[in-house]
Amino acid sequence: MRKVHPPVPGSDAAELLQKRALASHESLNLDSLLSGAEDVTGLRRLVRESWQRSASFQANPDVPEAPLAMDGDELEEYRRQHPLAAIMPVIKKLLVQPSHDSGLLVAVGDDVGRLLWVDGDPVMQRRAESMMFVAGADWSEASVGTSAPGTALALGQSIQISGAEHFKRSVHPWSCTAVPFHDPDSGAVLGVVDITGTETAVAPHTLSLVEATVAAAQAQLRIERLQLAAAVREKPRRRTSSSGGRSSAAAHKGALYRNSLQLLGRDQALLSIDGRTVALSARHSEILAILGNHPAGLSADDLCAQLYPGEGSAVTLRAEMVRLRKVIHELSPDAVPESRPYRLPVELLPDSGQVLSCLQRGAHRIALEIYKGAVLPRSEAPGVVQLRERVSHLLREALLSDGSADSLLQYAQLPEARYDVDLRLAVLKLLPPRSPKRAAVVADLERLETELTA
Repeated sequence: MRKVHPPVPGSDAAELLQKRALASHESLNLDSLLSGAEDVTGLRRLVRESWQRSASFQANPDVPEAPLAMDGDELEEYRRQHPLAAIMPVIKKLLVQPSHDSGLLVAVGDDVGRLLWVDGDPVMQRRAESMMFVAGADWSEASVGTSAPGTALALGQSIQISGAEHFKRSVHPWSCTAVPFHDPDSGAVLGVVDITGTETAVAPHTLSLVEATVAAAQAQLRIERLQLAAAVREKPRRRTSSSGGRSSAAAHKGALYRNSLQLLGRDQALLSIDGRTVALSARHSEILAILGNHPAGLSADDLCAQLYPGEGSAVTLRAEMVRLRKVIHELSPDAVPESRPYRLPVELLPDSGQVLSCLQRGAHRIALEIYKGAVLPRSEAPGVVQLRERVSHLLREALLSDGSADSLLQYAQLPEARYDVDLRLAVLKLLPPRSPKRAAVVADLERLETELTA
């Protein structure tokens, strides 16, 4: 992982960097910055590029507070189910406890930049509340512009942001170091670990400390997964009862991590079982998407009808199932699909199911963050098409009914919303009359009028 940090605090180079960053803020013109005409040559290249991304997201440097994405029961439920909850004891031992009297804060966020835990020096915590550096707040580049948590996620690497390098002016008294947290098995980004405070927060040893802590936490998560997987395999398999109960081993397993199926925005699903992940073929992706949507199972004829657009062949289906069983057997023998009916013997958690579950609870903001795009967008399997349309329709309706302007704007970036005029009209109704975001929405509507009437 490439180390990216500003000059050593207190040095002449650090002082010069701050003077140049402040001068860039004083002359900042967002339109010129976005077009590349703005002279911000005094900034480090990665900071300059982050400012340009911030301008493209229409982040406002003069709004003092970060937006609150979730709080209360919604936040507690999301934290409880988040994979990073399992490694918080390591974070607390190595970072949080030493920070209580050091003038530093420790924050852990999810993969889209929302802070889930913020702890550390109590005095600094109270000060940080003024800029909404609190659990539940959105510190992504799209919301607050350049900051260590959001920019580390945007770049996928460790980063340090010092003082006036922050895009938001209210954050200039602060400095921060952040390191992305990668899943030890799949490599996917699960979140970010951040230290925020005064100049000490961007000292070179701070970056090394956070990176070492993240490495230790990743190793601990991997060990716990291996130990739990071994315990599950050694325990005699217990059939799921007709009432839907699960064994205590399975319940314990679900508390640490879940068998998952990633379908959203991808043509080939990612299947994770017992902490191991494999990319599936397009056809196997369709089969598991359908079976995951029918936990009671399907007959061969019903699965053929859901899988093949025309008349499917049971012989072809059986051949596909043989190949799929071999793939899954490599991950876990206990997860191999059964037949008569075809069903999954273990509980899978499709990301499409997570979206639907969030929508049922009214947590449409979390649903939108999980939603990376349509379910297997190129699939023509009838069962997949039905699932795709259901998830997309329910999400859109929930956002139109209860979503904020920012949520609707985020949804508008998805391919399926490219020509959604009603969505953009709804955004205009929600935006304040003087909002700088209105111009982009109006321009988008003009583009749609041109394209749709051509």
